[in-house]
Amino acid sequence: MPSHLFADHPHAQPPERGAVDALISQARRLRGGLDAVRREAAAGGFPDEDARLRWQRALCDLAVHHLDDLGGHLDQLREGLPGGPADGSDDSLQLPAAPPDPDPEARARGSLLSRVGSAEWNLLTDEVSWSDELYGIFGRDPADGPLTLDELPSLIFCDDQPQLTAMVTDCLVDGKPIDGEFRIVRPDTSVRTVHMVGEPVLDADGSTACMWAVLRDVSELRRSQRAVRETRDSLQRQRHIAQTEHRLAVELQEAVLPPWRGSLRFPHGGPAALDLAAHYLPSGSSALIGGDWYDALQLPDGRTLLSAGDLTGHGVAATGGMAMLLGALRGMAVSGQEPGPLMGFLNQLLDASAQPALGSAVCCRFDPATRRLDWAQAGHPAPLLFRDGHGRELQPPEGVLLGATSGATYAQRSEQLAPGDLLVLYTDGLVPCRRTAEADGAHEGTERLLALAPRFAGARSAQDSVRIVVEEFGSAEREDDACVLIAKVCDGNRPS
Repeated sequence: MPSHLFADHPHAQPPERGAVDALISQARRLRGGLDAVRREAAAGGFPDEDARLRWQRALCDLAVHHLDDLGGHLDQLREGLPGGPADGSDDSLQLPAAPPDPDPEARARGSLLSRVGSAEWNLLTDEVSWSDELYGIFGRDPADGPLTLDELPSLIFCDDQPQLTAMVTDCLVDGKPIDGEFRIVRPDTSVRTVHMVGEPVLDADGSTACMWAVLRDVSELRRSQRAVRETRDSLQRQRHIAQTEHRLAVELQEAVLPPWRGSLRFPHGGPAALDLAAHYLPSGSSALIGGDWYDALQLPDGRTLLSAGDLTGHGVAATGGMAMLLGALRGMAVSGQEPGPLMGFLNQLLDASAQPALGSAVCCRFDPATRRLDWAQAGHPAPLLFRDGHGRELQPPEGVLLGATSGATYAQRSEQLAPGDLLVLYTDGLVPCRRTAEADGAHEGTERLLALAPRFAGARSAQDSVRIVVEEFGSAEREDDACVLIAKVCDGNRPS
């Protein structure tokens, strides 16, 4: 409803009908494209379980409301244009029609025109006029007539009544425009949010003669905005939790894995020793901190324990489980347990854990006096032995994954090592599996490592050999993190 304050202002020139039709076409194309985006977001997962999907869907719903409002405004603008030419031009010219509405039923349910109404309250005659749309917004029967300004608060939500009273008073007494929102309680007890804008209409002596207002039902718009805020906040909370868990997982991993950097030599004296070096390779996504580990420990009797393993899962749960297994492995190894029985105890520990998980591991015990290697494995890649420029995979003893079955037993094998031998322990995430069959991918990784034999033969130390592995595999985009531990057999009285 136009304000009488501006009745003497010249009218602006109406827009061309063709320009309005073009804008309507663009708005409807945008609406159709947005519907496609909404369908893709809905098909991308389960919105109730993924905060990002819920946030995307809420944003789409909010954009739908804005586009529907834009379409309603443009439709109203076109309907308000003259039906025929006003300047005597040829009326036989056919203007292009706007394309059909992609969802006319949805437009009818949430039409902008049905959500915007107008009212005027005449203070001199006490007359009140409401548009038909305003009756619909308030859920009021037109036969009951409009509400006066004194009666209007009876339908306003009690907490919002003071705000409405203040806006109306400022308008009538001080001549201030109205611009605010309040909630109404309809006769069917439903609550709607209404945005109201209005102005006072002044008489000749400057007194307020009447007040006019346009009221818009913004309930669905506010609901969509609220959904966007809530899903955005939920997504931010999840990101904060994920960042915190990632930091804890990294700190736990750094605290558990061996603190040594560069080469390590076990034992420090004797007829033979192992020159040791290791490296951790993160996954392609730095957020995926897994349960991979490597370890080297000198035992009280002078022998050396080497191990590598991988626990399923990622995050704090995986690194916490890895810490538990590695601590148990060290403790039992110090007590003198052989690699085979040791694996059996680890299986019992993981099987009885409160958080079920599966793990793979390889455990080797090196005796420097005899250069004999005793080892066992639990569903893990076998160590690779390199000698005189050639490499081979050690024949694995029987052993299922840790935690896969109760009461599993693990066999043990022995390998005689010689000075200059290079032993490589690694986890299966070292080589990204590009093939469908997991076994094929593991075989590919083994072959790529064995192909490094000539380069290993030219390496002077275990650390140099680790650098070769990192050069070969470090730049690959891997789905999982990985570890590699290399031991080179050398004379205990001379450097390697």
